[in-house]
Amino acid sequence: MEPPAAPAPSSRPDAARPDASAHPAVGAATGLLDGYRPGARFLATPTRTLLAEGVHAEVPDGGGTLPERVRSALAAARGAGVERPLVIGAIPFDADGPAALVVPRTVRSGPPLGADPLVALPPGEPEPLEWTVSEEPSAEVYGKAVATAVSRMNDGEFDKVVLARILELSARGRTPDLAALLGRLARRDPSGYTFALPTGPDRTLLGASPELLVSRRGGALVANPLAGSVPRSTDLAEDVRRAAALLESAKDLHEHAVVVDGVRAAMAPYCTDLEVPERPTLVRTAAMWHLSTTVTGRLADPDTTALDVARSLHPTPAVCGTPTDVARRAIAELEPFDRGFFTGVVGWQDASGDGEWVVTLRCAEASGDRLRLYAGAGVVAASDPAAETAETAAKFRTFLRAVGASL
Repeated sequence: MEPPAAPAPSSRPDAARPDASAHPAVGAATGLLDGYRPGARFLATPTRTLLAEGVHAEVPDGGGTLPERVRSALAAARGAGVERPLVIGAIPFDADGPAALVVPRTVRSGPPLGADPLVALPPGEPEPLEWTVSEEPSAEVYGKAVATAVSRMNDGEFDKVVLARILELSARGRTPDLAALLGRLARRDPSGYTFALPTGPDRTLLGASPELLVSRRGGALVANPLAGSVPRSTDLAEDVRRAAALLESAKDLHEHAVVVDGVRAAMAPYCTDLEVPERPTLVRTAAMWHLSTTVTGRLADPDTTALDVARSLHPTPAVCGTPTDVARRAIAELEPFDRGFFTGVVGWQDASGDGEWVVTLRCAEASGDRLRLYAGAGVVAASDPAAETAETAAKFRTFLRAVGASL
């Protein structure tokens, strides 16, 4: 899968698997970012940048498991003459719900955004739209839901639950510039996972997630669960202090350990060996510090695809809770909305089974003049409702700053 060095990204429909070359062309990745228009499918990861256009085939709902349907769609595309097809798109939080996955008609691909020097250029200011912002639920009601969850955990009902809330933004009849919004998100965190994907008529899922669910490259598997976080500070000394405190926080280390144990248990049946570091490290985004553990494994069966493993991992305790079934029920009781694609999965996979699937975080769904923003926080028995509410507010800032709005 090592790509040839090239002066520009490829536009062949089968050229969808390159990784970063030793000397990526300047502007190759940012050219794809700048080339995005609503209706296309854009995905940037630390290994590649993809811009897909058109639909060769949709992955149907029903008729087998989702990995089986993806295999069938890719096999049919190869039979139709697509030499190296891939599937790209989004899977909802409810993995049994309708996915938005397609085999695109054409794919242009290039090196990762983080390897392109032009990504450092300033993205430009948000367009001057007058946003109306509403919360669902309000910060006060959300805090009460966190307190209820903590009480139920202290009663022994479950160990962890992730609770989310929504901001509804309306531009009062003016459609926001999604291409410019995507550019600001990507340039703010170019080493992360940035995406813009259609999820229905006049609906686009945009985001900049920090969390890899799982990737497969040949026989190698990698997962990078994140759990336990703290908002960053604009004061450098305070920011460093917060990062150091996060590494020693008993509450956050416990929350992180629960997630890592869940990932280990889900990956183990697929692997001949599995490596899990004893202690987490830190991941920094523009808005947050996160505890991070990179879990690596070697596939026992070469026919196991990235999506096979992703389906077993999803939803992780990082976005749902534990035990999973009990946490799901608590989410249904305490969240007054349907998550849709938030805390679902976005990514790509090719016919060999290689691919990258990412947890759908720091995201919004755009429709007409409206944006629906999502943010959540992991709640454990030691959680403080005010702190968890503040964490969701900090996570909203990724999008609020990108559109020029405030909470």
